[in-house]
Amino acid sequence: MAGLREFNARNFYNLNEDVMWDPNLAAGVPLPIPTANPKINDDDAALQKYVGQGVSVVSLIAENLLCHPFVVLRRQCQVHYNSRKIHVVPITLVPVIMHLHQHQGITTLWKGLGSTLLIRGLSLGVEDLISKVTPWPKEITWYSTVTQFLQHTLLKGLSLAIVTPFYSASLVETVQSDIASEKPGILDVFREGFMRLLNWGGGPKGRMLPVWALVLPTVTLGLARYFFSLGLEGLISRLMHRNFKHRHEATGALPRNLPNTNAMKEIDFNASLIATIASDVAFYPFETILHRLHLQGTRTIVDNLDDGSSVLPILTNYHGPVDCYESCLAKEGIFGLYKGFGALILQYAAHIAVIRITRFLLTEITAMMHKPSRTAGTHSPPVISNTNNTGHTYLLP
Repeated sequence: MAGLREFNARNFYNLNEDVMWDPNLAAGVPLPIPTANPKINDDDAALQKYVGQGVSVVSLIAENLLCHPFVVLRRQCQVHYNSRKIHVVPITLVPVIMHLHQHQGITTLWKGLGSTLLIRGLSLGVEDLISKVTPWPKEITWYSTVTQFLQHTLLKGLSLAIVTPFYSASLVETVQSDIASEKPGILDVFREGFMRLLNWGGGPKGRMLPVWALVLPTVTLGLARYFFSLGLEGLISRLMHRNFKHRHEATGALPRNLPNTNAMKEIDFNASLIATIASDVAFYPFETILHRLHLQGTRTIVDNLDDGSSVLPILTNYHGPVDCYESCLAKEGIFGLYKGFGALILQYAAHIAVIRITRFLLTEITAMMHKPSRTAGTHSPPVISNTNNTGHTYLLP
C-alpha cells in the first residue's frame, strides 16, 4: 500500500515539470486540494450589484422623466368628458401624438414636468417632516404593530391632505394646451396651490369645488392605492422568494446570506414594479373621477385628443365623486371611466422596455470589462503557502 501511495502522489505532481518532488509526501503528508479562486466569485457578485444599481437608477429616471408624456396623454383623455374616442388601446393614440407634434412641437407632451416633480418632492418632504415632529413611523413592515400601522396611516393621510391643493395646480399645468394657455413659471404651482388653499370654502371661478370637498376623495384614493400596492408587493415578493428558495434547495446550491444577495434584491424590484402596475390598473376609474373633480371650474383649455389638432374647454358641473361617477356611466358608459387607458399601456410598455435594454447593456458592458481579469484569475495557478519539513513550496498545476 505504501508503494501504491508513493506511485500515485509521484505521478500527480509530475504532471507539472516545475513542481519539485519530495519523498516526504510518500510518508502520508496530505495533499492540498485545489479550491476555486474567491476573486472570481467576488467579481461576479460585484458585477451583478452594479447591474442591479444601474437598473434601479434607470427605472427611477424612466418613471419620473421618460414616461411623463404618457401621463400627459392619459390625464388629457381622462378629463375630456365628451370625447368621441376613448383610446382604450394604444394604437389609436399614434395619429394623435403625430398631430400634436406637428402642430405644437415635440415638447408639447412634456408640459407640467417641473410641477409634477415638485409635487413628488413636496410629498416626500412633508412625510419626512411629519415623521420627525411626531412619533408616527414613515415606513412599516409585516412585523409592525397595529398602533404603528394606524400611525403610519395617519401620516400618509395628513401628507396627502396637505399636498391636495398643490396637486390640483399641478394637474392643471399637466393637461392645459400650450397653444391656448400661457406657459407657467417654475414656482407657479405653489402660488396657485396657496390660492386654492386660501379659498377653502369655494373658488372664485364659478363651479370650482372647494378644497375641503377634494381632500376626502384624494386621501381615500391615495391611501387605498398605497396599501393595495404595499400588500400586493409583499405577497408577490414572498411567493417569488419561496419559489427561489425551493428551486435552489432542490439543486443544493442555496446561497449564503440569502436576504442580501443580488437575486433577492432583483426579486424585490420586480415585485415592486408589478404591484405598481396592478395598482394603477385597478384604481384607474377612480383616478378618472378624481381628476375631473380637481379640474372642474378651473377654466382649463386642453388639447382635443379626438384629432390632436384643436383645443376645447373643460366645462363640468359635478357635485361630488358619486355624481361624477353616475354622470360618467349615464353619458359615456363604463368605458368612459377608462378613457386614455391605452396611454397607461404605452407608459409601462416603454418603462419595461427601458429596464430590459438597460439590464442587457449593463450586463454586456460589465462582462466585457471583467473578462481580462477573470481570464487571468482562471489560468494562474494558486500558490500553496504550506511548506513541509524540507522547506520546499509546492504548486498545484
